[in-house]
Amino acid sequence: MVNLYGVQIAENQLVHKALRSFFGIGHNVADRICAKFSIHKTARISQLTQPKVTAISSEMTKMVIDTELRRKIADNVIRLKDIGTYRGRRHAQGLPVRGQKTKKQIANARRFNRIQTNI
Repeated sequence: MVNLYGVQIAENQLVHKALRSFFGIGHNVADRICAKFSIHKTARISQLTQPKVTAISSEMTKMVIDTELRRKIADNVIRLKDIGTYRGRRHAQGLPVRGQKTKKQIANARRFNRIQTNI
């Protein structure tokens, strides 16, 4: 097990896939990180040296990912609700925000865009 950004990752996992397991890191960002440290896409975590693991971890600390990104997104939605914008009202009602049609698919729209309540 390797500790990467405070998370234990199995050694037999691909580096590219392990990076994508973090919220906020997709294909492009994972490719960029692998290219920056000269890591092949098919390399496994067990093949990395300790300096490369620490370098990747330090690179990830510079990014806004995981809980920080989730908090930032939630704060943006709350800000939209507070200032009373159209998008904020749609978020509050649990309806599609970006102009999707809801005439015939209102049940699906409400099911897929549930209002997140604090329990």
